Amino acid sequence: MKALVINLTKSTDRMEFQTKQLNSLGIEFKRLSATSIDSLEEGIYQRYYSTWERPLRESEVACFLSHKNAWEEVINNQAPMLILEDDAYLSQTTTCVLDELATLHDIDYVTLEARGRKKIVAKRPSYALCESSLIRLYQDRTGAAGYVLWPSGAKKLIERFQKGKMALADAFISSTYTLQAYQVEPATIIQLDQCDAYGITPPLNTESAISSEAKPLATATRHRSYRVKRIIGQLRMGGNMISVLHKSVRKTLSLNKKSFPSIYEE
Repeated sequence: MKALVINLTKSTDRMEFQTKQLNSLGIEFKRLSATSIDSLEEGIYQRYYSTWERPLRESEVACFLSHKNAWEEVINNQAPMLILEDDAYLSQTTTCVLDELATLHDIDYVTLEARGRKKIVAKRPSYALCESSLIRLYQDRTGAAGYVLWPSGAKKLIERFQKGKMALADAFISSTYTLQAYQVEPATIIQLDQCDAYGITPPLNTESAISSEAKPLATATRHRSYRVKRIIGQLRMGGNMISVLHKSVRKTLSLNKKSFPSIYEE
């Protein structure tokens, strides 16, 4: 399975890390130039910044559009692809998991990532994958650093975007409840900023471009609108969780720390 690496042109150190990492794992990849704030089309930020539950930063709109471009690549490729942000850290078992995933059908989306927050998943796994299992995912919470997307899933995400919806990339994906979504456990991918939380030495130190940008302020009128959007979003999430209550469990996903050796360090 081929990987797409979303990478800003200026982030050469991250791309060097990904090149070394993916070559070590034998994963064929293509660099996908990330949308930057400077490259946003005129008027696009004004069109979408207020469509979520709070005002979106310019960097968040740019990040979303980068993922959207990756979804379009999946559709054009007509096959599932691994989509990576350039600060994704992959375990040695990722290659085997990808080979197994490539044989499966009737799946839209699989996240390989753990990020510390609890998720709503099926009580029992659906498939065995190498040293991991594949579990039906009913409610994710955060993270879009490493996931496999099938053309069917990409079309669902694009169709939702075409209805005028935008959000943080991970929030957009996790709130698209029409996706046939699954979770790999133990997870095989973490973001570099999560290494310390899992007791792993990060092979590269990074800083988020999003978190360094100040949040835009909302006017009083907009504030009411965002509050309504948040209520609607929470109601949708609650309805989704209630509908799967009988067959799901809320849990923190495990991670096999031993599968993240320092093979990418000099």
